[in-house]
Amino acid sequence: MKVSKVSEMRELDRTAVEKFGIIEELLMENAGDAAYFVLLKEIGIKENKFIVFCGIGNNGGDGFVVARKIHSNGGHVKIFILGDQNKFKGVAKMNLDIVSRLPIEIQIVESIEMVETDLDHCDVVVDAIFGTGLVRDVQGIYADVIDGINRSGKKIISLDIPSGINGDTGEIMNTAIKADFTVTFGLPKIGNILFPGYERCGKLYVTHISFPRSMYCSSNLKIEINHPVQLPARNPYAHKGDFGEVLFIAGAAGYYGAPYFAALSFLKSGGGYSRLAAPGSITPFIANKGSEIVFIPQKETFPGSIALENKNALLELSEKMDMVVIGPGLSLDEETQQLVRELTKEIQKPLLIDGDGITAVCKDLEIIKQRKAATILTPHMGEMGRITKQKTGKIEVNKVETLQQTARELNAIIVLKGAHSLIGYPDKSVFINLSGNSGMATAGSGDVLTGTIAGMFGLGLSLQDAVRKGVFIHGFSGDLAVEDKGEDGITAQDILDYLPLAVNLDRKNFHEIIKNRYPGAILV
Repeated sequence: MKVSKVSEMRELDRTAVEKFGIIEELLMENAGDAAYFVLLKEIGIKENKFIVFCGIGNNGGDGFVVARKIHSNGGHVKIFILGDQNKFKGVAKMNLDIVSRLPIEIQIVESIEMVETDLDHCDVVVDAIFGTGLVRDVQGIYADVIDGINRSGKKIISLDIPSGINGDTGEIMNTAIKADFTVTFGLPKIGNILFPGYERCGKLYVTHISFPRSMYCSSNLKIEINHPVQLPARNPYAHKGDFGEVLFIAGAAGYYGAPYFAALSFLKSGGGYSRLAAPGSITPFIANKGSEIVFIPQKETFPGSIALENKNALLELSEKMDMVVIGPGLSLDEETQQLVRELTKEIQKPLLIDGDGITAVCKDLEIIKQRKAATILTPHMGEMGRITKQKTGKIEVNKVETLQQTARELNAIIVLKGAHSLIGYPDKSVFINLSGNSGMATAGSGDVLTGTIAGMFGLGLSLQDAVRKGVFIHGFSGDLAVEDKGEDGITAQDILDYLPLAVNLDRKNFHEIIKNRYPGAILV
């Protein structure tokens, strides 16, 4: 399912009107109709008491349509307007005029006190205050009303997006509605899908408001929910080499976990042959836990990281591999960091760079730009800050555009890790991943991700599809672990251990998992 920016949705509305003759009155009616249907399905209408809070824009107009339909079908409804009633225009004013002729009470909100009694005695609140156009912090009476609605404990349905959520970033603009249900119009907006907006939406529905399929599936819309492709069937006559051979260049003195998790997760997710080039002194310790890995002990620097003199042997070995992963637990030793930069420049195979490898290449990003073979970067927010030379706070409120620009400039696939990880491609496509949970915010989780991406490549997916699938399977594995153990105390080992089950369930029930666990938004 595609996801739109606010500006893109405005353009879709304009196209619907100008090209297809789907007039604004019909678009607003369709939006209100879908919201009414969700109310009917989730709560019921007859004999319930509804309050509809309407702002003075088109979101308020949607609220008037919902109020009219509630009244028409036996519900009790009252409308509160926030703002100057004389500022309504166009189809919003038309729908205000219609409800004004019906026996529906309408009041202008002048203080929070005047709505408190009604909030106490209603069953359901309809939030039609701001919609997706909000760009400033919520203040004054608007903030008072939103906080009052949240305190009321009533069921809340938001129209398009919970009021107070930025439609392009998902950030809370000082305060925001915490809805039980949200019906978004046309397509989900970025703010519906990224945290914290996603959490504020509750159960998310979407209606295409009669847009032609060619509009809401357009290739010009570059953002979508990560519903990856199915895995190819396993060849029952295959040998280990048929499921990929990957070289992991990882580890240093004191960093035993990262190379272990990266190299073994490749095998646990379905990969065939995992080679780990790690400092010789730590290899026996890792082998005690991951004896399935093939070890290539490396000469060391004095502090115990991989020495530069290993370069030629590693380049020679890389030529025999399907893919190379470099970076997990390598350390920041300058000699090793230089090794990373030189290997990145000369390795001719698909290369996934993670962790300390990202730190190394940040000193000379031209290396990435000049690579002929594909490059994948898997930064967390701090590492993305080093790549872009921006503060993380600035990236946090502009993640999608920052990712699009950086992936294009570096000609690399970038996985920006975090809650609802983002996968960006050089053509500016961005996929928002919905699997995963906060229990996965633990040391080593990112190393499991690198091996899982490599594992999906080993199973026969294209590199582009392998990245999307790897991110999804990694999150799904974490979700399965949490179902059994809870989010507190989940470790990278737990995520690793559930990988075979995640892949198995994905093979058996792929469409059901996407539809029922990770739909993004339910179509009305």
